[in-house]
Amino acid sequence: MTRIAIILGSTRPGRNGEAVANWVVDIAKQRTDAEYELVDIAEFKLPHLDEVAPPSLGQYAQPHTKAWAEKIASFDGYVFVTPEYNHSTSGALKNAIDFLYKEWNNKAAGFVSYGSVGGTRAVEHLRLVMGELQVADVRNQVALSLYTDFENFSEFHPAAHQEGAVIGVLDQVVAWSGALAQLRASA
Repeated sequence: MTRIAIILGSTRPGRNGEAVANWVVDIAKQRTDAEYELVDIAEFKLPHLDEVAPPSLGQYAQPHTKAWAEKIASFDGYVFVTPEYNHSTSGALKNAIDFLYKEWNNKAAGFVSYGSVGGTRAVEHLRLVMGELQVADVRNQVALSLYTDFENFSEFHPAAHQEGAVIGVLDQVVAWSGALAQLRASA
């Protein structure tokens, strides 16, 4: 069965992303078209990139990199839950992505973002990164506003229409992950 990671891309204390990621997981777990798993980058305690060899060589020396690589390689697609910090994604998420290369290849990705303008600028940066990693990013996106989907900028109460947006992202990520299966098999 297709396996999709819902990657929580913030490590910040008091992060809004935890509630958002759990909400996405709750919606995903109602489906039967794939296996969904929450992957919290904070649990991997990745330092700033500390591998000597470039990730494209796959010569990982650090135990934390090997554990991260094993986890990411086990999935067929990803839904990134990202905040927007200073018109981009979190440094922690970018760092976690940068540790690996081939583990990301020929898979699909969707995005659930949040911020003052819905986190859309963070996703635009992530789309560029996904292209370099040979990840097919899907068109549908969830953009959660700190003004309308959160109370006091911290208590998550998504607008009703946002659930439909999550379903749209999941539909596309599962479909594209399946379509790319042949490429993964021949790589």
